[in-house]
Amino acid sequence: KEIVFRDSEQMELGEAALTKLHQHDFDEAESMIAVMAEYPKYNELATRLKRMAEKYRSATEEGRINQIISHIEDLFEQYLWIQAAAQIENLIKMFPYSEKAKTMPVQLQERKDRHKRELLADWDLAVREKNTDRGLEILKELDLYLTPAEAMALRESASTVFKTKLHNLGVEFSVAVAEQNWNKALETGRDIVQHFPNSRMASEIRGKMDILLERAHKKKS
Repeated sequence: KEIVFRDSEQMELGEAALTKLHQHDFDEAESMIAVMAEYPKYNELATRLKRMAEKYRSATEEGRINQIISHIEDLFEQYLWIQAAAQIENLIKMFPYSEKAKTMPVQLQERKDRHKRELLADWDLAVREKNTDRGLEILKELDLYLTPAEAMALRESASTVFKTKLHNLGVEFSVAVAEQNWNKALETGRDIVQHFPNSRMASEIRGKMDILLERAHKKKS
């Protein structure tokens, strides 16, 4: 892979520069890369972008199309569908007669559908194995892919996962309080309030939060 974004900020900067490059606004792309190079935390990103820009500018038209497609496929691998869709739209606009470009919207949908099937299979496995933490992680990601009807179909199994997780956190909280481990109790209590704000348990913990904070602070002192 020619470029790997370390965080969302780098991804936004990198995509902005590459979009200008792929639109053949070379002066603007180079200006953006030069500005990035002035900041130490973006120096490596700027170096990679500069290398990509040089390679793109010296390529044939077919080579440019292939380079854009390669970048889109990299976005596929990272499940960055919105960014991939934007690059595909730009690719077709710049090279409307390219047969390769015309196939990319279908490839985008196929990759999204494949990942959705993988997530559903992982969800089913997590539910069967009662792996609540993994189930919750998958559910958060699945939310981006499900239709309303599909979300309804998963509601019952999702409810079971949430109840199990809340129960486990409740046990952790009770044990921490019984052992007078106030830092752990405070940490677990905050998890419950954050992730299950409408539960009775969260309501009860909110009423005790001042006491937990006071006792945790005294223990540190």
